Amino acid sequence: MSMSHNRSLWSASVLAVAIAASSAVHADQLTRDSGAPVGDNQNSQTAGDAGPVLLQDSHLIEKLQRFDRERIPERVVHARGTGAFGDFEPTADLHDLTVAQVFQPGNKTPVFVRFSTVMGYRGSPEQARDPRGFAVKFYTSQGNWDMVGINWPIFFIRDAIKFPDFVHANKPSAVTGVQDPNLAFDFFAHTPEATNMLTHLYTVEGMPDSYRHMDGSAVHAFKFINADGVTHYVKFAWKSQQGVHGFEPKHIGGSIANDWNLMTNDLYGAIKKGDFPKWDLYVQVLTPGELGKFDFDALDDTKVWTGVPERKVGTLTLNKIPDNYFESTEESAFAPSRLVPGIEASEDRMLQGRLFAYADTQMYRLGANYQQLPINAPKTPVSNNSQDGALNASGRQGEINYEPSGIKELSQDPKYKDAATPVSGVTQQRMTQKPRNFFQAGEYYRGLSEKDKGFLIEALSADLNHVTNEANKYTMLSYFYKADAGYGGQLAKATHADVERVKSLATRLQD
Repeated sequence: MSMSHNRSLWSASVLAVAIAASSAVHADQLTRDSGAPVGDNQNSQTAGDAGPVLLQDSHLIEKLQRFDRERIPERVVHARGTGAFGDFEPTADLHDLTVAQVFQPGNKTPVFVRFSTVMGYRGSPEQARDPRGFAVKFYTSQGNWDMVGINWPIFFIRDAIKFPDFVHANKPSAVTGVQDPNLAFDFFAHTPEATNMLTHLYTVEGMPDSYRHMDGSAVHAFKFINADGVTHYVKFAWKSQQGVHGFEPKHIGGSIANDWNLMTNDLYGAIKKGDFPKWDLYVQVLTPGELGKFDFDALDDTKVWTGVPERKVGTLTLNKIPDNYFESTEESAFAPSRLVPGIEASEDRMLQGRLFAYADTQMYRLGANYQQLPINAPKTPVSNNSQDGALNASGRQGEINYEPSGIKELSQDPKYKDAATPVSGVTQQRMTQKPRNFFQAGEYYRGLSEKDKGFLIEALSADLNHVTNEANKYTMLSYFYKADAGYGGQLAKATHADVERVKSLATRLQD
């Protein structure tokens, strides 16, 4: 072998080593569980700019699957819950919008409702500055429909890829086991879309004095499909007939803080007395063409649909306390992917991730056959080719456990196919093009009474005063200032911050 050939091999070897070194994953680089580096941890892959999230986004899927398996056997979120049975009666004929039989006049659909806190563990206090879960399982004549929401019409983040991080930052510290505002606001300082939800959360309504005294929402847009296959986008909202009430900051301590079961005691006490709580269900409706009329993304779950009228469509009544807490409240399993004909998911990125993650969580927590448990089982017959697995009690018989088959045929009706949704563009991984992170927080703030504004400033500044990272504190203040100068200015004064510095930072933000 010639010297020149050896030299060229050596040069190629050095080049290969150099390339490998330049592309090596560093210790401070975010990676997958496999060690592969992550290119974008903020935006899921979608089909086009407004299209649905793609199953091929293996980082998103792995991240959600890994997150779903962090607790045994307790729920990762919404662990502290209270359940009750009742019924739903429609008050409007929606056949022009949907074939969902739950809205057919004259029907009375049994329901199970689970209220909850989000971040606390199973035995944690029910009084916390925390969103409240409001999950409804409708046992309809077409199968089960789960409306899985909270007590606000918006959420902190708009993409499910950020959900595990959101929860980690707000759960107790991985070192001390204690919740830490420094961690929470470190995340929020880098998540400007949370400004609207944080503004709602720190109001008096952010500390409801009863599950009966709060509204609810499915948060995301869904689709109604009628008998002609026509699609409308809808949002669902529950309005409490009991009114909406919460605790002022000065009332949160003392005897209220000492009753860790205040919300459950209140709800069950009312039901025992025959004072059955009720909520009216309202819907907002848009045609697909109307989604683009806003100067924000209408499928962004950090936003409300401003100027879209609400239509009352039914009433929910809770009238029975479960006989067995574990077999009802603990074993109940909700997932927004549990839909019925006439109701479908929208392309909302947060919802798209929840469609997978919630059902996967329940399958992990309760087992593959969790939908056979009495609290989760539909009232309609189940006929599928699923078999075996732990605690299977389906009673499936015969050799034909597959489809298609010429021996035993299970009928399929094309009218139950999902509606066609046009998509365009290329697969991508980027943020929505119309984020508008701050303006609705400002609108909401300006709609509060002067008294409620004061309570908001008092509650929010109390937590911000615990933030020791100055950069994060000023970033948060600039977000609120961008939403409304009066709002941010009052918070700056309450947190002993330099108002001019806050104002300067806010002018660099775009909305």
